[in-house]
Amino acid sequence: MNKNIKAILQFIILLGVGILLVWLSFRSVWTKKDDILKAFQNANYLWVGISVLIAFFSHFLRAFRWNYLLKPLGYKVKPANALGAVLIGYFANYGLPRMGEITRCTLVRKYDDVPFEVALGTVITERIVDMLLLVVIFFLTLFAQFSQLKDLTAEYIYNPMMLKLQGAAQNTTKLFILAGIVILVVVVFILVRKKISNLLKGKVGNVIKGFGKGLSSIKDMENKFQFILLSLGIWACYFYALYACFFAFTGTAHLGHSEGLVLLLFGTFGVIFTPGGLGVYPAIITALLTATYHVDEVSAFSFPWMVWTAQFILIVVLGLLSLILLPIINKSKTDVVSPEA
Repeated sequence: MNKNIKAILQFIILLGVGILLVWLSFRSVWTKKDDILKAFQNANYLWVGISVLIAFFSHFLRAFRWNYLLKPLGYKVKPANALGAVLIGYFANYGLPRMGEITRCTLVRKYDDVPFEVALGTVITERIVDMLLLVVIFFLTLFAQFSQLKDLTAEYIYNPMMLKLQGAAQNTTKLFILAGIVILVVVVFILVRKKISNLLKGKVGNVIKGFGKGLSSIKDMENKFQFILLSLGIWACYFYALYACFFAFTGTAHLGHSEGLVLLLFGTFGVIFTPGGLGVYPAIITALLTATYHVDEVSAFSFPWMVWTAQFILIVVLGLLSLILLPIINKSKTDVVSPEA
């Protein structure tokens, strides 16, 4: 199947799932639509504004941190270009998950002459660091909200996983087929390893080397401590952007830092599944607020939609603005002067 067609189909399916969840969410509270409308009308938008500013600062820190990974490789991205590329990348992710990383690397190749494969390697390094920090957040959450997290993990992760493992253990045919595929792959690799070796010496090899440099950039970094502080700062901004919105509604104003950690942890997973977390993020947060923290239905519904919508507007506005401004800022780079001129 053509890659473009596959990407379009993936987008349509994920968007469809998001829209379905949005419809189901609104349908479940449709009888309380007037109360929800009042909740939005009476919300304290000062706290929403503070949340948006904190979120923007997280994007700024991510753009600033990027040069810490690029510097050991001999490259540097202008601060304005780095910020614009990050914002456009987030904007692109609302179209197709993970498309933002491709867009971001393409922009710095165009404006700052950073090889695409090197830039992509550093972006993947960022994602690895983010995943490690998410693990840290998990353990912090486990410490702060052990009983709640234990029940949630058992219900949504452990029990489904055990059911799948039991099903796999009962179906020995699938295990034999899997073993056969692994053996076949090993045999094929042994037979064609010389061809692979020759391929790696050419252009493909240079691409892989560049990608590897990007991944290993953290090893040669001079200011590792500052990089760690910036990474912690990014996640602290994510947390407090969420936490600030607690005070926008009376029904969530009593929630504290430990509850915020749980919502951040599970909400982060929600963003992965559909473009920008459409439908999934609000559904997860609403379920947590009602089932775990017994927040009233109106506040539990209104809160995540306020958070999601505020972030969506921020990214759309700044992403589009960056698309307009980057070519202007880099006009001398994009201008083509003919030899006769």
